[in-house]
Amino acid sequence: MRHVSHVSHVGVFGALALGALLTQSCATQSGSGAGTDRTQAERIGEQTIKEAGPNRATDGSRTSPDMQSELSSRNASGVAAGLLMDALFDFDRDNLRSDALVIVETNAKRLKELGAAHVLLEGRGDEVGTSAYNLVLGERRARNVKRYLQQLGLFLDIKTTSYGKDRPLCFEHGADCMQKNRSVHFVVKE
Repeated sequence: MRHVSHVSHVGVFGALALGALLTQSCATQSGSGAGTDRTQAERIGEQTIKEAGPNRATDGSRTSPDMQSELSSRNASGVAAGLLMDALFDFDRDNLRSDALVIVETNAKRLKELGAAHVLLEGRGDEVGTSAYNLVLGERRARNVKRYLQQLGLFLDIKTTSYGKDRPLCFEHGADCMQKNRSVHFVVKE
């Protein structure tokens, strides 16, 4: 009988230990654990996404003529077309390419010339990957452009946002269009 009692104590303690481990694991993953750095919850790991062709199984609702018209009007920067260019990014990357550095530098000069006080940097992704992944990637792209603008000495009110793949600048399904959507779009705010 004493042996059975010892086994039941081991079983109870084992269950308690397992429960504590599961609770700690869940709290850490949800970002609510004690001492958890909240900025870590925003970061995504270096996920390897293979570039693939566009997903032809989409319902097409985001590219309907009405939706295209609405998105085009929302994407308008309020500045003459062509005055500010979009900074383009490589597939699944948030670092500024050499051609993007030149574009950001040119845009910084133009923003100074315009006397702009408020700018919104809209980060975007292409249609590959999940919406959540592209939202985070678009935000990282916009923040990197903001940092570079500040390094260039452009200290105006700069906000960042991300639309991921859910608010494209280009609506066609092809490599050129996907490249246009892997971008940071400059919007001058009044």
